[in-house]
Amino acid sequence: MGSLDATSTSLAEDLQDLQLDRPAKGLKSVEELEKLTVDEHLSDIERSVYLLSSGQEVQRISVIHNLPDLLRDTESHDECMRRVVPKVREVLHLAQTEMQVAASSAFLQILQKNLVPVQNYSQTFLQTILNSVDSKDPDVASAWLDTLLDVIDLLPKEVIKKEILGSAIAKGQLAQSVQSRLACCRILGKISTKFEPFVIKKEILPVVQSLCQDVDYEVRGCMCRQLDCVARGMGLEATKSAILPELVELTNDEECHVRIAGLETVVNILSLLDAETCGTTIIPLVCKICQQAVQAEDATLPVVATQLGKLCHGISDNLTDEQRQWFIDFYKKLCHVGLEKNKASSRVTTPLIDKDRGSKESDLTDIFELEDKLVECRKNSAYNFPAMVLFCGAKQFKPELHLTFTHLCKDPHFLVRKTISSGFHEVCKLLGNNANLIQSDLVALLKDESIEVLRGVISTIPAILDCYMSSGSNHTVSESKSGPLSDIIPAFLASENAIFTSHNWRLQEELMRNLSCLSRCYSSESLYNKVIPILRQKLVKARALPVKVAAAHSLLKLTRKVKKREQREEIYHGLIHDFCHARKCYLRNVFIDICRIVIELYSKKFFKETFYEYLLELHTDSVPNIRLSLCSILPDLKRLLILPTDRGLLQQLDACVRKLLVSEKDRDVSDGIQSAVEELDKIHIPMQSMTRRNFFEQDLDDQKKEEEEKLLLDNEEKELKKEEEAAEKKKGDKRNLVSAKKGSENGSSSRIPGPRKGSRAGLSGSNSTTKKFLYPSHITPEDDNKPVAPLTKGAGTSNNKLVKSKSINCISQIPRRDFEELDSKEVSKTKIVPPGKAPASTTSTTNKPSKTTRGSGIPAPGSAGTRRASVPTISTSRRGSLGGQLGTEVTPKAKGSNGALNPSIKERKKSR
Repeated sequence: MGSLDATSTSLAEDLQDLQLDRPAKGLKSVEELEKLTVDEHLSDIERSVYLLSSGQEVQRISVIHNLPDLLRDTESHDECMRRVVPKVREVLHLAQTEMQVAASSAFLQILQKNLVPVQNYSQTFLQTILNSVDSKDPDVASAWLDTLLDVIDLLPKEVIKKEILGSAIAKGQLAQSVQSRLACCRILGKISTKFEPFVIKKEILPVVQSLCQDVDYEVRGCMCRQLDCVARGMGLEATKSAILPELVELTNDEECHVRIAGLETVVNILSLLDAETCGTTIIPLVCKICQQAVQAEDATLPVVATQLGKLCHGISDNLTDEQRQWFIDFYKKLCHVGLEKNKASSRVTTPLIDKDRGSKESDLTDIFELEDKLVECRKNSAYNFPAMVLFCGAKQFKPELHLTFTHLCKDPHFLVRKTISSGFHEVCKLLGNNANLIQSDLVALLKDESIEVLRGVISTIPAILDCYMSSGSNHTVSESKSGPLSDIIPAFLASENAIFTSHNWRLQEELMRNLSCLSRCYSSESLYNKVIPILRQKLVKARALPVKVAAAHSLLKLTRKVKKREQREEIYHGLIHDFCHARKCYLRNVFIDICRIVIELYSKKFFKETFYEYLLELHTDSVPNIRLSLCSILPDLKRLLILPTDRGLLQQLDACVRKLLVSEKDRDVSDGIQSAVEELDKIHIPMQSMTRRNFFEQDLDDQKKEEEEKLLLDNEEKELKKEEEAAEKKKGDKRNLVSAKKGSENGSSSRIPGPRKGSRAGLSGSNSTTKKFLYPSHITPEDDNKPVAPLTKGAGTSNNKLVKSKSINCISQIPRRDFEELDSKEVSKTKIVPPGKAPASTTSTTNKPSKTTRGSGIPAPGSAGTRRASVPTISTSRRGSLGGQLGTEVTPKAKGSNGALNPSIKERKKSR
């Protein structure tokens, strides 16, 4: 029991210590709130003076932040300069870091906005800035130094020479602290461009040379980085005599930090030097720096790799062929540095680090640091690869840099591959027509497992594909299967699997958006069969909403490039079915986003015909969020309408809004529809007559979209017409060929041996064969009518029976009522194909295009009959004769085969 009581007591004490109902520590107590309370009747100036004198730290910072606003007011400007500014300068002597930083920012804003005359500024604010630069707090001193450097750009030359130059030179003396000498270096570099060369030589140059020889390496490095500005202020001749010797000595400094600064300054100063100086001084100096960096493998090596591109570009005009080749070979070494030594270093260091534990840890640290430097070197080299291609030239890329580029694309470290993939489009642009050389490397990067590498390629894939389209070939993938895009685009589409296995939704969104660029590379059929299915799948299954929106945007953009209307309508109906009528509410919400994209990409007429009514159906949705999203798009729907054409759509919109206003019970949706109604009232629907006269920019854009959609339909009709004409021509050629074969079989391919050569029968057989080949079965020459007419004379009984058997299928043999029955059932709509023939669409005798219903390939009523009228058919069956004859009257083409039977038709009509 005692232990139980002790446990309960300790638990109660713990709960008491928590004090859950006690206010948080961040809240102010009543006493603190009273201290922060200020009389409301005080003016802005009096309140500022009061807060600076007896206010809290937060209140003082607020006053300093508000100081530019006080000076902007013309009424309180003079009083502020007389009462508030002196108080601010007084408070800053003992202020904390946050207040000092706030004051440095406020003082700069006052000069940038010209709130105080320059003379007054130099007497008040500038003196405070100069004194605060020497603060012992490094953060405060750095903030005020940055403010001073920005102020120097805005002050006139006389004020700088009078107020700042003397202070800067005094800070650069050897007796001053390192912090003061560092500040002096930056100030001298800033003011060197403000004065004439003789002033720089007399006043600034001695201090610069002294700081370049300073005992502290940080001061030497800082002054070295400012030599570029000093040299530009002095001119070329003074630079060659005074600055270059100091720069050469700094590049050979014992400290790595100073050598790095020297190399960066050499690169920045190249544009100032002449060809002679570059050839005699700079090029040998650079070669020496590069060799030392490779030998030492210290921190200068990554910097050399970073600056090599600028360096080669700056001295390229002054290089000989041997020197140019030396720099190319040196760049190749930088791209391979560390790759060959990985195995060797692991073998050598393994026995050494087993000696003792302390040395093992230090050696491991050194190994990792060296490896990081080598990886950074290769990464920087990959960054400079476009510059080296420009330096080498596109023609010399294959023998010089192609192998190196392949190695960088296959580097074992992903950072190197990521860097080279990010600059791939730049290399393609520089190579131009030779971009096909790196096609396999692009495919390898697209198949990379690293998401970071894929991000570099995916983000620039539109520019890369443009380069390939303009360089190698201007045809699509389906038109040239052997072209460069035939391997690139499948790899690009396959990268979707790796990207969507990660959780990087931003990269997924970028991929979905960049898929729209394939409209320039893929044919219409390829887009419909390969790209659009991916977008439709991700539109449904992607998790992040931005990815769905990006997929919808690319899908609708690519659908405009699909040529077949049936395929386009299938996509639109699929969007309505899968999203507007979906069971899941988040898919119905995506449909509203899809409608927004359709309004953006398509014409008003198309949206009103396709999506308008389906979108308004969502006002009866059972989920409030869907109705709330619908309220936000209602004003956009009203902007699409034009009276009096869209009066019915306007009534539907009004009915939807009225129903939401009356029957809506959800509070958020009610607020949303109220906001929508307010915006709807501000929208005026234009009249059709007015829009014809006054075309605004949006109207012209919409008219352009509508013309593009109409052009797409016209092109489709033209292509269908061409296909029908080609099919008809092909069918005619086949028919001619069949008739020619039949004629040749009747004349020469009989099993009965023909007469001997030279006989009369043989001659007649050859003549008939020739005539049958020259004239198809449905075309009868005039001289052939004479021997055909007396068929019954001397022909025998069997020939008469043969003629009668052929004439059984004639129209004259069919009862009248049966014929009318068939005609009433529109038998002519069905297309009957002769035996052994493939079905093909043909044009009518009047050359009018066939009409089809929207969204299907079903011909309009009456079109099939006219098509069959122009196609002569030869049939031996009753059904085949109907298919060839029902659509029109008996034409002269049929007279060649059944010419003797034509009078019987008239006789039967008379008898009936």
